Amino acid sequence: MSCGSCNTKSGSPKGCKNNGVCGTDGCNKLNVFDWLTNLDPIGDSSQNIFEVRFKNGRKDYYINNEIDSLSIGDAVVVESSIGYDLGHITLKGGLIPVQLKKKKIDINDYEFLKILKKPNQDEIDKWVKYRNKEEEVKIKSRQIALKLNLSMKISDVEFQADGKKAIFYYTASDRVDFRKLIIDLAREFSIKVEMKQIGLREEASRLGGIGSCGRELCCSTWLTDFRVVTTSAARYQQLSLNPQKIAGQCGKLKCCLNFELDQYQEALADFPSPKTKIKTDRGIAVCQKLDIFKKSMWFSYKNESIDWYEINVENVKKLVSMNEKGKSVSNLDDFVVFKEEKDYEKSFV
Repeated sequence: MSCGSCNTKSGSPKGCKNNGVCGTDGCNKLNVFDWLTNLDPIGDSSQNIFEVRFKNGRKDYYINNEIDSLSIGDAVVVESSIGYDLGHITLKGGLIPVQLKKKKIDINDYEFLKILKKPNQDEIDKWVKYRNKEEEVKIKSRQIALKLNLSMKISDVEFQADGKKAIFYYTASDRVDFRKLIIDLAREFSIKVEMKQIGLREEASRLGGIGSCGRELCCSTWLTDFRVVTTSAARYQQLSLNPQKIAGQCGKLKCCLNFELDQYQEALADFPSPKTKIKTDRGIAVCQKLDIFKKSMWFSYKNESIDWYEINVENVKKLVSMNEKGKSVSNLDDFVVFKEEKDYEKSFV
């Protein structure tokens, strides 16, 4: 995904130095755009705090007391609970206090781990070696879990840069007793094992993919919070309730169903109820469909459900008002939206 400018030079990665935004949009997964880059940090306590990103958008905050100058995109070696890890600077400066407040991190009480140094070529090669090993370890760990008859799926493995520790991300419908699994994994790979359960949406965000819209998944590029999506969101937008169409790659309802929901609800506030009935001399007409964009409603007679009549919302309100006053409408033909019929010339070669 990265461009050629990320190749190493003299033992350290060059990086595009494009103000925190990769020129090819390949290195800034779930990055925060630094719109306060030209402003001084709010308070002296946050000047030396940096946001560091690891694999698949995992981020943490570290304090720097060792390196004189750090730029967004620089690779750094940071402290870990055991050994060290390697990540990239994704944020610094005035936006750090804003992000810490968003994540409810108190600068005075939180114990920040340290940024140790910039990596040398040997440390980068070691990091790349273990990154390339993750797929093989994931397959073997799945086989071990299968032998233990555990109802879980190991979806991803993340090695620490020094190879002393690995995080195994898994999904499961119920609680899983993986104590025996941890022992077998530690014995098989000679590492410290950390198991972390994630949801189906988090799994999709880590693995990534292309959505039905043709773009990368929102959860793997910019979406960080997973809000509840219900079928009522699809009903408001007049969408089919076919699970194959409104479900994402995670198997849950698509997050994008919530993106325009507020606008649809505001538009529907001007519409009469979908259960509206109009009394006419020809019979009672019931609403069959709403067209929010055209601001019209489709009606049909109870005994003649095949023929539908498109009527503007304003006219529907007038008809409902007439019925409330005890007046009956002769028929719906006088209120149907008029459409000009155009003749198309057909040419045959």
